[in-house]
Amino acid sequence: MDRYDLLYRLYEDYETDTLYDLQNFVDLFPPVDSRVALGYWQDASDDLTERKADVSEAFAAGETMAEIAAHATREQTFTALDLYAEYGRAVNALVLDVDETLRSAGRTDNEIPRETLHLLTELHESGVPIVICTGQTLENVKGFMIQGLGTELVHSGSFSIVYEAGTGVFTPGHGSDTKRLLYESLDDEIRDVFARVRSRVLTGADAELRRSAHLQGNEFNVTLKPNFDVGSDAAAEVIDAGLVHLVDLLGGAVVESVEGVGDVGIETRDGDREGPADSADWARAYYADADPEIDAVLAREDAAPTCGVEAIPEAVRDRFDRIDVAYYHADAAEIGSLDLDKPTGVREALDVLGIDDPFVLVMGDSKSDLRVMEWADEADAGVAAAPEHASASVLDHVRDTDDLVYGPGDAGSVLRIVSVLNRLAEW
Repeated sequence: MDRYDLLYRLYEDYETDTLYDLQNFVDLFPPVDSRVALGYWQDASDDLTERKADVSEAFAAGETMAEIAAHATREQTFTALDLYAEYGRAVNALVLDVDETLRSAGRTDNEIPRETLHLLTELHESGVPIVICTGQTLENVKGFMIQGLGTELVHSGSFSIVYEAGTGVFTPGHGSDTKRLLYESLDDEIRDVFARVRSRVLTGADAELRRSAHLQGNEFNVTLKPNFDVGSDAAAEVIDAGLVHLVDLLGGAVVESVEGVGDVGIETRDGDREGPADSADWARAYYADADPEIDAVLAREDAAPTCGVEAIPEAVRDRFDRIDVAYYHADAAEIGSLDLDKPTGVREALDVLGIDDPFVLVMGDSKSDLRVMEWADEADAGVAAAPEHASASVLDHVRDTDDLVYGPGDAGSVLRIVSVLNRLAEW
């Protein structure tokens, strides 16, 4: 009898829903100082043990099947079985975005659910390293991961943080490799562009933007954040205006860094003249052509380019080719180096962790996460999952590959699939 038949019999002949509910109750029971509550927990634990024993005695691989039924629904189990039939191997690292991926304002008040934290801990204890891959600053993400997963796990030697979308990698417990500052490897001319933008991003903004936005405390990337609740109408207005400001500043900084382009002043949106000729218009044209969302924002802000990309000097266009402008509606506007993206950071993290032949689960919701998913797909190095509210391009990729799409706050469903997949690989 093959595994499909065995698992079909398991879910048909046994009360697997009860087994699953009991396991969840036992695993996620909150710490309380109540004799009555603890009595309920003990009764559930005893019932769980008896039901698992019944399954274990009924099958040759009964212990494995009991654990599968206790940790995953029928649908999750057969999804895992399909993945194993397709790839024939276990996941050996988790590569996880945080905001709107592990945690979601949709159902969890933007906190990582206890179920998700528990499942992450279980997978880590089973020998699967965790790589958090985020656009956030190191100190911010390190703080809430310690709060959620505990100091021991974060400092276990098999936990890594790729921060600021790939500008640095932090892997505690690895000596001189604990912190790799990837941005230090960039060419001087690229680092100079970022230094110029960073020094002007607030001082060069108009008074309203200075009052309404702040600069995130990054080590390298330049990120404008709103001084309003993320997702609000006020935040959307600020970030749209901030995006135009960043694009214009970037154009000036790039042209200044390219020799021989010219030094004639250009007219800014406020009527002033500063920077080399046409720099803002070139930047607007380049990034509008590269990203429909940016194009739409520029149009809404009455900042649409007056030239096409063909008007941009080749040397300037080559510099733009190495710098990314990211727009997150009502959340952030950011510039980063395309030489230092999330896939670069992930590969560095896996190198530090000693994972030479990766087969990872990539979970994310944005275009920067999509780059990691595409790397994993092209290198036959893993599978991808995304929440149903992810960017359209992310959802297209995930649905075209393994269709691991989940609801807001339900990242745990995919982690359960991975848990079963890994058990199947050991079966």
